[in-house]
Amino acid sequence: MVFRGTVADAVDFDPSADAETLYNAMKGIGSDKEAILDLVTSRSNAQRQEIIAAYKRSFGKDLIDDLKYELTGKFERLIVSLMRTPAYHDAKEINDAVKGVGTNEKCLIEILASRNNRQTYEMVAAYKDAYGRDMEEDIIQDTSGHFKKMLIVLLQGTRDESGVVDADLVQQDAEDLYAAGEEQWGTDEAKFIMILGNRSVTHLRMVFDAYEKIAELSIEDSIKNELSGDFERLMLAVVQCIRSVPMFFAKHLYKSMKGLGTADNTLIRIMISRSEIDMLDIRECFRLKYEKSLYNMIKDDTSGDYKRTLLNLCGGDDDLAGEFFPEAAQIAYKMWELSAMTKVQLRPTVRPAANFDPAADAQALRKAMKGFGTDEDAIIDIIAQRSNAQRQEIRQTFKSLLGRDLMKDLKSELSKNLERLIIGLMLTPAEFDAKMMRKAMEGAGTDEHALIETLVTRNNEQMHAMAAAYQTAYKKSLEEAIQSDTSGHFCRILVSLVQGGREEGPADEERANADAQELANACNADSDDMEMKFMSILCTRSFPHLRKVFQEFVRYTNKDIEQIIKKHMSGDVKNAFYAIVRSVKNQPSYFAERLYKAMKGLGTDDRALIRIMVSRSEIDLFNIRKEFKETHDVSLHEFIQVETMIGDTSGDYRKTLLVLCGGED
Repeated sequence: MVFRGTVADAVDFDPSADAETLYNAMKGIGSDKEAILDLVTSRSNAQRQEIIAAYKRSFGKDLIDDLKYELTGKFERLIVSLMRTPAYHDAKEINDAVKGVGTNEKCLIEILASRNNRQTYEMVAAYKDAYGRDMEEDIIQDTSGHFKKMLIVLLQGTRDESGVVDADLVQQDAEDLYAAGEEQWGTDEAKFIMILGNRSVTHLRMVFDAYEKIAELSIEDSIKNELSGDFERLMLAVVQCIRSVPMFFAKHLYKSMKGLGTADNTLIRIMISRSEIDMLDIRECFRLKYEKSLYNMIKDDTSGDYKRTLLNLCGGDDDLAGEFFPEAAQIAYKMWELSAMTKVQLRPTVRPAANFDPAADAQALRKAMKGFGTDEDAIIDIIAQRSNAQRQEIRQTFKSLLGRDLMKDLKSELSKNLERLIIGLMLTPAEFDAKMMRKAMEGAGTDEHALIETLVTRNNEQMHAMAAAYQTAYKKSLEEAIQSDTSGHFCRILVSLVQGGREEGPADEERANADAQELANACNADSDDMEMKFMSILCTRSFPHLRKVFQEFVRYTNKDIEQIIKKHMSGDVKNAFYAIVRSVKNQPSYFAERLYKAMKGLGTDDRALIRIMVSRSEIDLFNIRKEFKETHDVSLHEFIQVETMIGDTSGDYRKTLLVLCGGED
């Protein structure tokens, strides 16, 4: 097996000399932290154990005790953890996760989902030796339900590692998983636990492929649909580790550093535990998924001796535009293959109300706006909990029954973001899209991100309806408006998209190969020719076809299409092509990222927030919620609650957004 770590045995190793170097670095006033970190990170864990023994022989002292005394904070935690064996380090992490008040479920999930049988046996034995207790008993006391059952199964370390695959059993397991979840009302969690907790990695990868053919959606999407809470997160972690352990850790490393603050315990735990196993693969997966090297993210997010130690463990910077290692190229290829195979079941958060009575709703809305003051709660409860088709009936009934224009009344009674949100809900989808396009182009400056997001994500029917609504509302064609407000290749891309002429239907394998080859060849052309070739394919081919094109592109170039766009293009053209690729790969994930960017940091981009929440609430907002939670480790519901309190503090605006969100995850 090829070594994929970044820390290996040092040549000409002399434990006694190293022990003396460490002793000298800590004696006297202060300590030579650079000497300590350079030595510790350039020795393998087995060599560090020899140094500990040599230190005690030479100086009659415990090296770990001395390091704890001399060092402080995160740097001390990192160095001391490096000195423990992998089994004892895992044991300590599990102990910290379950001791005291509360449980660190994320730590339990990360460790138990990712360790092989041998690592699990050794960890359990180390726990017993270090704490005099059974790890299994402690986890049983600290967890509950199906989450507890799956943890205990994983703790047995009995996953099949024979490498033998029975094709009949693969098909049977796929059918059993489908019968246990998607095929019935309710879920047979025990079947999921038994199969995912015991079958071999190779076997389960084949099961997942077979499952997608039966269910027409990925095993991950089924888990998100059928399970919830910590049990859902654990099962997703197991599936991710079956698919690719390095990608699993790349995602966790990213989550540990993104946003405000750093989850240092997670960062330390992963950097230590993977430094001698697969850190090179993790680095490549990180670059593949986040278009940024792990090295640079650590560099930007940490400081001092702590940072230098982590960077030593990382082992080097990866050129963003460089070619993949073979393992990462295979992962990129598989990711596009998975995207092509998966038929996502889109789920809204707003559905038609039962026992709908447009006359009663019209009367209730009139009552809410009559007299002194406005009953915003009544307005929100009606409008946010009716489908758009039902809202149009209410609009008509309001005029025929009361002789009044509901839109005018709402505009006069509401204000600021609440008014924008409620009016957005009352417009038809085509009218709303047309209005959003108008807002993106009117006045000084252009909201290019809004133009890209809208035009990239609408299908042909929606595009034609939007263009017609724009013409009716503003007496000007949408194409003319775009041409007068944008320029160059960016304008051409938007004009191409607004035609609503994207091909529909499945991938054509032969043509996909030809398209991939043309895109690969275009990477060697000048920038104008390259952008025109990309436009001719990315703006016209069907999404299923493009998934196959992008998959084959990896095979031809050993690069991912996203990285090529990032390297060779710039500005709005880059953003437009990147949005197409992200939308082709996973549209709910694309919207989840747009929502996150709309709310993170100081202030909220309320126009973007309203645009997405209104336009996706009856299409795929439930899927977007799930992607948001998985990517950002916080629910969309919670994020809206916190972030919309900054700036516009209207509780009614926030309440309406939360109703559209449809619930907590």
